[in-house]
Amino acid sequence: MALPPTDRRQVLAWSFYDWANSAFATVVIAGFFPVFFKQFWAADLAVTESTRALGYASSTASLILVCLAPLLGALADQLGAKKRFLLIFTTLGVLATGGLYWLAAGHWVGALALYLAGLVGFLGSNVFYDSLITDVAAPEDYERVSSLGYALGYLGGGLLFALNVIMVQFPATFGFAGAGAAVQAAFLGTALWWGLFTLPLAFLVKEPRGLGEKTFGGAVRGAFTALVQTFRQVRSLRYTFLFLIAYWFYIDGVDTVVFMAVDFGLSLGFPAASLMVALLITQFVGFPAALVFGYLGGRWGPKPSILLAIGVYALVVLAATQMQEVSHFYALAVAIGLVQGGVQALSRALFAGLIPAGQTAELFGFYNMVGKFGAVLGPFLVGTMAALTGSPRWSLLPILGLFLIGAVLLTRVDVAAGRAAAG
Repeated sequence: MALPPTDRRQVLAWSFYDWANSAFATVVIAGFFPVFFKQFWAADLAVTESTRALGYASSTASLILVCLAPLLGALADQLGAKKRFLLIFTTLGVLATGGLYWLAAGHWVGALALYLAGLVGFLGSNVFYDSLITDVAAPEDYERVSSLGYALGYLGGGLLFALNVIMVQFPATFGFAGAGAAVQAAFLGTALWWGLFTLPLAFLVKEPRGLGEKTFGGAVRGAFTALVQTFRQVRSLRYTFLFLIAYWFYIDGVDTVVFMAVDFGLSLGFPAASLMVALLITQFVGFPAALVFGYLGGRWGPKPSILLAIGVYALVVLAATQMQEVSHFYALAVAIGLVQGGVQALSRALFAGLIPAGQTAELFGFYNMVGKFGAVLGPFLVGTMAALTGSPRWSLLPILGLFLIGAVLLTRVDVAAGRAAAG
């Protein structure tokens, strides 16, 4: 995949941040923290209590970002400080993740506090990382550059997670006293990985000067003013606003599949080890698939490619209702890997083309806010359907409605008119 002709070093440096922070998403969020929290730090708590505590921590982190992302984005645009804000949130995430290494058994409150801080660092840094795409790539290259970032994220997160799984399975080979020590070392290794591969972005990516005053007080006043104006502006940009609504629905479906997949597999009686293998399959399939979607987005346009991905997700949900064996779960992991990075990358690229220049951090704050809200409705619908039907299989059907509504709304987004309106 040819890199954009603008500045290849900046594009690669920006893309490698996805390689850096995806390690946290894969190793900590999706992989080891939920299991280790229950079995090590919160072993004395009832299973329902530890689940509730973990759920509250995740929801709190999302809520913090929902409240802060637009304002911080506006402030970053005023000061020309997107990269500085990214590095602040990254430092928070790295320190919190590394701190998990030193926590002893039974310290579940401390583990939750560090996990919450790590989540805030991860989610907050993504607001500014996403917005920097407009500073490293020309508009005609957004699809390819965004897809390159997601592809490197899948590859980097997958490689580190695979190494960590081997460490946990064979701790003595790596000099650890047991699997628990290997898991704690994985947390420390993730922090070092995240920090190390952030350095290219820190040193090589440049951003233009800010829009407003350079004093912090003036910038805060300017940020509040810009925030009010942006609410009105987003509403007035018809197709940008319509895309955000469509994105809210279909990304809710995507996130629900991600969040509920392991729980769904466990409910069907599949072994936890098999589910870890499925997660690795998704990561490594996602690497080349995201690159392919970058090509398709440049060739067909982002909207048709996103609609293709939504269609595959709908088929995955239907197939999951008939799942009987672990091999079926692996097949669906492949299918998800084929489209997950594509739908995320092209959504980011499409939105970047529908917003005015100079307000990217602020508007990507709204974009990320919508994405965080998108993790609420789907899991609620799945849980409600499971309670009503008593069947984990039928519990997935409401996700089809989310994909259908999102796809219908997306078909009504006139990309060319939206880009023209955004200038």
